[in-house]
Amino acid sequence: MPKQGKRMRALYEKVGDRKTYSLPEACQFVKECATAKFDETIEMAFFLGVDPRHAEQMVRGAVSLPHGTGKAVTVAVFCKQDAQRQAAEEAGADFVGADDLVEKIQGGWTDFDTAVAAPDMMGQVGRLGKILGPKGLMPSPKAGTVTPDVGTAVTDIKKGKIDYRVDKNANIHVPIGKASFTPEQIQENAAAVIDSVLKARPSAAKGTYVKVCAMSSSMGPGFKLDASTLASASR
Repeated sequence: MPKQGKRMRALYEKVGDRKTYSLPEACQFVKECATAKFDETIEMAFFLGVDPRHAEQMVRGAVSLPHGTGKAVTVAVFCKQDAQRQAAEEAGADFVGADDLVEKIQGGWTDFDTAVAAPDMMGQVGRLGKILGPKGLMPSPKAGTVTPDVGTAVTDIKKGKIDYRVDKNANIHVPIGKASFTPEQIQENAAAVIDSVLKARPSAAKGTYVKVCAMSSSMGPGFKLDASTLASASR
């Protein structure tokens, strides 16, 4: 097992050896421990009691963070109609196109963070599943990224709307802000994510739904939240 560095040992000594933390405590500690020379990303991780191999136990959704992610998000929009193209561009979309954008991605280009598609483009966009799917970039009606109102979708994403999806090991990782945020901003973003994940519980999921929930910064230690308090923390 690799040894912890001097910096990490000092951080663990600072926060002690407690096993779980309340949401306000975790938000305070995660900010205090983000001591790298760059603005670290604050992230939440969930380990869920679901089996993603079964479609009825798949967990995915979207949530608008009250204070955004602190990161500039690059958005690509697939649309044909001139009105939609104009709306997307006015909302701040970075790339807007139709067949030309599909061909560009088929050539290997995926230099964007999120994709939005008008419903009448999904026939062409569907062919990009093998490219966009593994990267988590495929537009989805459930995530609100397949919609005729592409302008509103772009606006929401630019303001801090994020998508999440459980992976094959039943984990979800979600960015909730930056170390430069206040503890209160981190907490409000975290509460929004917790609320969304709890509401996304599949009816087929049995037993304990959230087995582990933790918060960490890019270069800092993790803080495990008391799972029994998550429902109240999200309110």
